[in-house]
Amino acid sequence: MSKFPPRPGPISAKPLGILLNDVFAEAYAKQGFAARELVTRWAQIAGPEIAAHAEPLKMQWPRPVEGQPQEPATLVLRVEGPMALEIQHSADVILERVNRFFGWSAVGKLAFRQAPLSRPRRPVRPAPPDPKDVAKVAESLGDIEDEELKTALARLGAAIKRN
Repeated sequence: MSKFPPRPGPISAKPLGILLNDVFAEAYAKQGFAARELVTRWAQIAGPEIAAHAEPLKMQWPRPVEGQPQEPATLVLRVEGPMALEIQHSADVILERVNRFFGWSAVGKLAFRQAPLSRPRRPVRPAPPDPKDVAKVAESLGDIEDEELKTALARLGAAIKRN
């Protein structure tokens, strides 16, 4: 008998993205996306200015005609209301960037649906506490030699009292 336990084998953990690839691939395929990267990397593909106001909704592929080459798809974008006209004026740029991403003329035209974007809302930072409340809390702290620490504690105390 050996006095040491056997060495463990190599770790065979796989990234979650690989494990869920088939699940996501099926969901994206139902929306006409051959590759989910168009959705997940939209800000890099379209650029931050366009991605801030538009997002890909689905790709509509025309039915193939036997003996004819496949026609390009229509990319349907969800666009925030007031920016729809601006995004429409950028259609040529969007088409060029999307087709450059695919490496071929996959998208021939764009269609727009005006609706709020599905992006998560950014958390709202609370306003700083009222300076009068901070001064009141600072008076109650007593003798703290480090002024920066005393100021930080006073702000914290005022914020806690406010909430």
